[in-house]
Amino acid sequence: MDIQAFQKAVLQGIPDQLPDPKPFDPSVNHAPKRKDILSTEEKKLALSNALRYFPQKHHAVLAPEFADELRRYGRIYMYRFRPDYKIYARDIESYPYRSKQAAAIMLMLSNNLDDAVAQHPRELITYGGNGAVFQNWAQYLLTMQYLATMTDEQTLVLYSGHPMGLFPSHPGAPRVVVTNGMVIPNYSKPDDWERMNALGVSQYGQMTAGSFMYIGPQGIVHGTTITVLNASRMKQHPNYKGGIKLFVTSGLGGMSGAQPKAGNIAGVVSITAEINPKAAWKRHSQGWVDEVIDDAGKAIDAALEWQQKNQPHSIAYLGNIVDLWERLAEKEINVDMGSDQTSLHNPWAGGYYPAGLGYEEANIMMAENPAQFRELVKTSLRRQVDAINKLTARGMYFFDYGNAFLLESSRAGADIMNSEGTFRYPSYVQDIMGPMCFDYGFGPFRWVCTSSDPADLETTDRLACEVLEQIAATAPDEIRQQLSDNIHWIREAGNNKMVVGSQARILYADAQGRIEIASAFNKAIREGKLKGPVVLGRDHHDVSGTDSPFRETSNIYDGSAFTADMAIQNVIGDSFRGATWVSIHNGGGVGWGEVINGGFGMLLDGSPEADNRLRMMLHWDVNNGIARRSWARNKEAVFAIKRAMAAEPRLKVTLPNLTDPSLLDSLF
Repeated sequence: MDIQAFQKAVLQGIPDQLPDPKPFDPSVNHAPKRKDILSTEEKKLALSNALRYFPQKHHAVLAPEFADELRRYGRIYMYRFRPDYKIYARDIESYPYRSKQAAAIMLMLSNNLDDAVAQHPRELITYGGNGAVFQNWAQYLLTMQYLATMTDEQTLVLYSGHPMGLFPSHPGAPRVVVTNGMVIPNYSKPDDWERMNALGVSQYGQMTAGSFMYIGPQGIVHGTTITVLNASRMKQHPNYKGGIKLFVTSGLGGMSGAQPKAGNIAGVVSITAEINPKAAWKRHSQGWVDEVIDDAGKAIDAALEWQQKNQPHSIAYLGNIVDLWERLAEKEINVDMGSDQTSLHNPWAGGYYPAGLGYEEANIMMAENPAQFRELVKTSLRRQVDAINKLTARGMYFFDYGNAFLLESSRAGADIMNSEGTFRYPSYVQDIMGPMCFDYGFGPFRWVCTSSDPADLETTDRLACEVLEQIAATAPDEIRQQLSDNIHWIREAGNNKMVVGSQARILYADAQGRIEIASAFNKAIREGKLKGPVVLGRDHHDVSGTDSPFRETSNIYDGSAFTADMAIQNVIGDSFRGATWVSIHNGGGVGWGEVINGGFGMLLDGSPEADNRLRMMLHWDVNNGIARRSWARNKEAVFAIKRAMAAEPRLKVTLPNLTDPSLLDSLF
């Protein structure tokens, strides 16, 4: 489709004449059928909710079609209205627009729905099994039309994928404000999500799915690389004799698909179990995993051979993770590091597959016999934990990788608790990312070149590396390792072929690094060294963006880990300091009702206004979280916020006074 036809289709929005029905494409990775949870009256309500997007003249045709979708898939996706044009991150000038900021948002949400990027693109799900950009295709069409026609004097409001409309605002306001899943707290149980999503009134935006900031698996490749590098430095297996270490984990769909690539970059041999053949072979075809083996014993033997060669190598075990862990324990293999990244935030609807069932067999059971499926999942989690416990007793370092593995295993009755009543194993944030990165302000800063030109990405890589090297020359010892790791990453990023979809990059930086890198980009745009604007963003998995007691804030020990003031304040503060769009979600990597997280996007266009916005917003976006972590008495954060106050006289943060533990002991 040429540009003119594409632009005409976008401007049309929801077509007045019904498009032809779309055939079901079995070659695409589809979301599993959701369980039948609505009553008859609720199903009528779901249909009424869906039909309100269309004039009544079409209801006689669409009503039975939508009813059939609800019966077949547990959701109404409106497949008929999926556009005929290919969805991907086009050059920003290819989109019809009156506001360039709105055009940048169209580019970003298009990237989230690219077939090469999204986990279940036909169901508008980007990653994590249920991380949705929209609930249905009518919402997509209407949102694109609004973005294409809005001006810088308007703001688009999105309620869980539904475009509520354009409202008058001003150029300094966000162009889009996104909320996802913001239900009343007492209605955040998993079945509440199933019911509300089936009704079409709420959705699970995950983190960067519903906020249009997903950049393919590159984001988690980088985070996993940093995690595995530091995990490897922290712990040594008692039988370690030098050389390449062995890392065992699971999950190759969505974000977890980045693990083998990260293992190669971090210099380890890895085995990653995956039950879905399409997910495993997709990662292999993309070059993210070196080989696929469907026998657990052969996968282990291959890993040991690569260890003997002392060469990094990644293996996808096409099978159930429980079978792999039990075989490793049975053979008493010296596994150096272990984790899990199945989508256990969504254990009953495709996030975790129990041992003993084939992939398709499990998909049928989860929809038709959810009670039995739930029991099998619990049994598998208990078996998985038993095998992991045997290997950690031999010296393996195991960490929860923020996917609710510890939480769901405990709920399943697994032997996962210690004598003090807390989890036997740490979250990776407790041991690694919290004290080493987040408390110092280092987190996942990312950018997208809207020209969609790889040459622009190369230029931004070079500029970012130059900035980090300049900062490192005078940096305090406390943050030298973080800077060194990220300088190495950005130097090698192009060689590792990270790009899937948009011309995007990620690295970890603190407030100083983010501001100086962004300023260098804005200057390069102004001077014509970049062909187009640059979108700034981050993962919500960051210093300030997310309140999640079992992940991002798991190293907060003052009792406030279950509060969400930080994430809410973060989004409010970003919105009036210059963000192009902001988002706030209930639910994320650890599950619905378990986390509140917020994100932003910001367009750099080379203007002085963009310089002002980036300095105000990025400074707040990082230091909000450092201040909270400092108040929790995290010593690294106290150091970081004092340093921030010395650099910015207008910053005045309340510092904690420490208490002598012996005084407290004498009172109780």
